[in-house]
Amino acid sequence: MSDQSNLIAKLPSYIDHTLLKADATSQMVRKLCEEAVQYGFYSVCVNGIWVPLCKQALAGSGVRISVVCGFPLGANDSGVKAYEAAKAAEAGASEIDMVLQIGQLLEGNFDAVRKDIRAVVNAVEGQAIVKVIFETGFLNEEQKKTACRLSEEAGAHYVKTSTGFGPGGAVADDIRLMRANVSSSIGVKASGGVRDLQTALNMIEAGATRLGTSSGVAIMQGVSGSSTY
Repeated sequence: MSDQSNLIAKLPSYIDHTLLKADATSQMVRKLCEEAVQYGFYSVCVNGIWVPLCKQALAGSGVRISVVCGFPLGANDSGVKAYEAAKAAEAGASEIDMVLQIGQLLEGNFDAVRKDIRAVVNAVEGQAIVKVIFETGFLNEEQKKTACRLSEEAGAHYVKTSTGFGPGGAVADDIRLMRANVSSSIGVKASGGVRDLQTALNMIEAGATRLGTSSGVAIMQGVSGSSTY
């Protein structure tokens, strides 16, 4: 098999199958879980209210539950974020995708950003890993590098590009930059605009170790039609 064929074979294990829309219903969340089991995706990524339903629907499957925190603006009080994360972990989430305090980062209040991330990390220590969403569309290159440093210093386990609700989305150059500015033990998640097979492969080749997408099924259907598979 070629390197790309090997990568395609592993693709489901990169995907956080995502549904974060305000109008999501229990029926839609159940379908998300069914698809995640069918394709063997790494996790489903949902809002916290859906964790009990996902836990029931995914029982015995091995598919994990990721929950967003301080989403999508990142402007919640740190105590509120920590509580939200802790409740999600208590309910069954094993991964927390939190939005950092974007305005504080833009103003250069780095200690506040670091403390905000650490509050969430501490709240779920031993229960869940923490991914930090930068919302890269608001940041310049130096701010992205700083966000990487602060996230790692605060004990986060992943850095992540975007919410999918802000400006822009995941681009390969940002993935390369983020990969170069965190330790090898820190994961990099590409999220926002990952909607087809080629984009997914480009992100992984740039250094992404996880993909956040609401288009997981379409991506896997693209695999079925790929001449490299």
